[in-house]
Amino acid sequence: MFERTVFVGKSGKEYRYWIYGLDDKFGSTPANYAFVKEAEPGWFEPIYIGQTKDIHREVFASLPTWQCIQQNHPTRLCVHRSSKNEPERLAEVDDLVKRYRPVCNE
Repeated sequence: MFERTVFVGKSGKEYRYWIYGLDDKFGSTPANYAFVKEAEPGWFEPIYIGQTKDIHREVFASLPTWQCIQQNHPTRLCVHRSSKNEPERLAEVDDLVKRYRPVCNE
């Protein structure tokens, strides 16, 4: 059974994400994602929030922020399928980053 969480952007909009392990594999789909650490049971603190046109092909280790992500010890990867429209995915990242201010997005 998969768990879900909700992140709320600065705008007040809710974004529902599935919670995965760091080694889980994904099918080909555009997606928004967040590397998180479980600060307390059921509360996930975003370390880095991003987006991709294809989560299956995303090579996280090639991200410029990968070292920062690793140094902050993520415990989970939260993902949701998103729009094929990159500006929509970027707007979601922006909304969430403005609310949570993840350390690796600064």
